[in-house]
Amino acid sequence: MDTKISTPTGRPLLLDGVLPEFRFARLESTAIAAAPGAVFEAARELDLLSVHAPLFDAALWVRGMPDKLLGRTPPPLPSMRVAELFDLASKGEQPWLPLGEVPGRELVFGAVGKVWRPSIEWRWIAPEDFTAFDEPGWAKMAASFVVHPYGERRALLSYEARTACTDPESAARFRRYWTLVSGGVGIVLRATLRAVKEAAEPK
Repeated sequence: MDTKISTPTGRPLLLDGVLPEFRFARLESTAIAAAPGAVFEAARELDLLSVHAPLFDAALWVRGMPDKLLGRTPPPLPSMRVAELFDLASKGEQPWLPLGEVPGRELVFGAVGKVWRPSIEWRWIAPEDFTAFDEPGWAKMAASFVVHPYGERRALLSYEARTACTDPESAARFRRYWTLVSGGVGIVLRATLRAVKEAAEPK
């Protein structure tokens, strides 16, 4: 799949430059009764681990199973605040990479991994190498929050996840994986949008 999507102002999305060609994607959006700047800040400050959706919680439970079977307490997961990806130099401490930001409008982050494996294998690369990375056997995943003004008092927030694979074999493996998880990905995206909405809208 190859698309070129523009914002209402006519400016192309950063995501199109980061991952212009992809075969797998989910896109969700919601209208939020808050100024675009407030929505953007709420998305930027979101801790992705604070999002609770049935499949996401189940995935975290499964992640800890090896430790549980050995009688160990699973190590606590670190924070996954979106802002930390852009404000801190992680240098391989976690797989997600900051891939671009337009303040007040768009945040793009991504990772490279073999997500179809029972224990995901991640590949850390420098953010500037993400788009050109083509080593066989991997999936490149990019996600973005985009904020659009929506009328006088609301904003439209979209959350898109795209995946491109680096060779036909990994694409076939990811396709089988995607068949199982695509619906769950949609649940997680919508739960994330709800979390941003709750944080951004005036109480």
